[in-house]
Amino acid sequence: MESKLVRLYQFKFYLNGRHSILVDGNQGQVHPHTWEFGLKMMMRKDEFIKFKVFEQAINLFFEKYQNQTLNDVKPFNVIMPTLESMVDYFGEQLRPIIRDIGGELISIEGSETPTRSYIVSYENESSYLENVEEFSKQAVSRVMDKMLEKI
Repeated sequence: MESKLVRLYQFKFYLNGRHSILVDGNQGQVHPHTWEFGLKMMMRKDEFIKFKVFEQAINLFFEKYQNQTLNDVKPFNVIMPTLESMVDYFGEQLRPIIRDIGGELISIEGSETPTRSYIVSYENESSYLENVEEFSKQAVSRVMDKMLEKI
């Protein structure tokens, strides 16, 4: 049986809130959404972290935006709260939270309808690649240690 170096996980979170955006120079009406955010992340294969640990940390992050008019909440009181700006911002804020728990964010996907999504992938960024390389080195080191123990 092949030994995998990492485990991949996918989580979905829902954010209920309102926003208005500027369209063709006109400020639209405030309207509600239930946004869906999908996070793909990886963990080292031998790491066991309960789903609940990730869910609690990420839900805590989203809590300040839950049931709010995003135009009134930082940074969206300055940045227009489009789906794209929300995904960009949330991804950058969530990456260190996920790293602190022991994972690496691969991508974040945001949807405001079932038919439209915006996705940001970190797979080609240097910090992501460095962490993947470190995960691999640690995995190889663990495999070597186990082989040496058997000898």
